[in-house]
Amino acid sequence: MTAPDPARPLAGRRVLVTGAGRGLGRAIAGRLARAGAALWLADVRTDWGEAAVAELRADGAEARFVPVDLRSEDSVATMAETVAREAAESGGPLYGLVNNAALADGVGGKAVHELEVSEWDRVLDVNLRGSFLVSRAVIPQLLAGGAGRIVNIGSDAALYGSGRLCHYIASKGGLSALTRAMARDLGPHAITVNTVAPGLTESESAELVPEHRHRLYRDNRALTRDQRPEDLVGAVSFLLGDEAGYITGQQLVVDGGFVFH
Repeated sequence: MTAPDPARPLAGRRVLVTGAGRGLGRAIAGRLARAGAALWLADVRTDWGEAAVAELRADGAEARFVPVDLRSEDSVATMAETVAREAAESGGPLYGLVNNAALADGVGGKAVHELEVSEWDRVLDVNLRGSFLVSRAVIPQLLAGGAGRIVNIGSDAALYGSGRLCHYIASKGGLSALTRAMARDLGPHAITVNTVAPGLTESESAELVPEHRHRLYRDNRALTRDQRPEDLVGAVSFLLGDEAGYITGQQLVVDGGFVFH
């Protein structure tokens, strides 16, 4: 038997990453590609997703784009059907899911009593309900493969309780709770479910975060530099790999020591 390549621990694994057109999702996809995974990059923005796939393919990765609108159950179902068909054509079932897609930019600034119900619904529909819809849609593929990994991208804000951000915090706190519930349901099927919770990360979405929130993180991290997308991707790759096969239902905070958990 050929020993696995330690430089490509995800070789032969098929993984779907949502919200992968830019920012954290794009960085995660790049890291998983370098680890040998075959990827589906899902995004509501076709231009972002296709550009990301083109970049990965230029580097020799196996990557496909699939459009999805997490607010639409039909769109999520169509995405899952596309992935299932293409995975079967490429030689094996889906093994991993990274629920990364979220509304994070332009959603803060209002106290709970000032927040419009429509804004609450918009954020919860994408960040929490959308992750549930995607998970529910692709879990049958993981079951068909006999094992699998799900990694949800949360936020340390759900632990810290940042002000004027209640809908985003509720969505990420709910995602952490969903992780634990899914881990119980799926553990008997050798499917692990975990959350990786970053802090404020310097990516496109962070450009719209108020400066005072950037200062809060810079002044209170144990590690004093800004967080970059590259700081998160190793944790995601690890949780998708064999060495994390006995870790499930957990939340790993990767925020430079802003929150100790």
